[in-house]
Amino acid sequence: MELSDQELQAAPVFLISLGIGLLMGLERERKPGVRAGLRTFGLTGLVGALAGLLTEASGSAWLIPALLLGLAVMMVFAPRAKDDDDDPATTTTVALLLCFSLGVLAWYDHPQLAVALALTATTLLYFKAELHGAISRLSPQDLRSFLQFAIVAFIVLPVLPDRDYGPYEVLNPYRIWLMVVLISGLGLVSYAVLRIVGQEKGTPLLGILGGLVSSTATTLAFSRHIKAQAALQPVALFVILLANLVVLLRLSAVAAVVAPKVLPALLPVLGLGALVGLVLGWRAWRRLGGDQAPELEMKNPSEMRTALAFAALYAVVLLAVAWLNDIAGTGGVYLAAALSGLTDVDAISLSTLNLFDRGGIEAVTVVRVIVLAYTANLLFKFSMVWSIAGVASAKKLAPEFGAMLAALVVGLLVF
Repeated sequence: MELSDQELQAAPVFLISLGIGLLMGLERERKPGVRAGLRTFGLTGLVGALAGLLTEASGSAWLIPALLLGLAVMMVFAPRAKDDDDDPATTTTVALLLCFSLGVLAWYDHPQLAVALALTATTLLYFKAELHGAISRLSPQDLRSFLQFAIVAFIVLPVLPDRDYGPYEVLNPYRIWLMVVLISGLGLVSYAVLRIVGQEKGTPLLGILGGLVSSTATTLAFSRHIKAQAALQPVALFVILLANLVVLLRLSAVAAVVAPKVLPALLPVLGLGALVGLVLGWRAWRRLGGDQAPELEMKNPSEMRTALAFAALYAVVLLAVAWLNDIAGTGGVYLAAALSGLTDVDAISLSTLNLFDRGGIEAVTVVRVIVLAYTANLLFKFSMVWSIAGVASAKKLAPEFGAMLAALVVGLLVF
């Protein structure tokens, strides 16, 4: 008996649904005494796709909810195995219901999404012990900061007006707060990884994540470590170098999100500086011989006070850039970059990227502003090392910082 064209078109959906069930069932099969394993999950995925087909063919909207309810009841009253005393089967029940739902989702023309969700769910199921261990490393203050970030991103942001206000119409509450969410989110993820993985995992990780959270705080903390214990100078200077190198990579990532059209002009310049920094960082790491850095105490970057402070700073820089651009042209923007970059390179970079996205300045001006702001910021951190860690430490750091800045200048001239 030959299959019709419609049946042949439905076959891949059933195969995807079966694969989803087998994937999730394979993970559940690892647990002894589990109520549903490989075969049950595979069949459930098929039933989900079949439910979608029957609902579409019969027009009975009640069929899918009824099957979901029946599946839930079956799992709740299923007999428990002797070695399943420590598992109330809640996770398996939810996973089975999800498997059924993903089969339905695959039928209704969303196979890629169904597979992606299945992979995500299987990952969560597989790494149960690791996730519990990671959560145990977070303090109550950290968890509160995650909640604060959720408020910042999912409650405050959607209600803000997406309109331009103020002088030069550059104050858009929604876009200002969106930049707060972007910077806070990037810092929060890095901070969480630093807390969860642990600083004992390696000095390079500490430098990378410290740079993503706050390169200024990292430079300050390790300058103080050098002052307190001179033997830490090599490893502390390496962390400082790596943290400030990461700033170039972070600026590239932020530009890709905010104004991707500027990337052809920006990436070659920042890339050359980052390449030189990576070579110097690798040499410094080889000289360390595996020495570990001391602990780095750092505040959570998503605290509400920090978010509000950045929003205020960003708004001020937006106004300053627009005003200086109006009265002095690009020269005024460069002045704003030099002054703002001393304390925060993100605010001036985001301001010029947004101005470029609105058609206010050219791409070459954006690249020059970001390089100038980074240069001012790096010189400020160098002076911090000089004043806190001493002249000897500053002299050892000067060639690395100087080489990175020289690479950026060469990039400007060449590209």
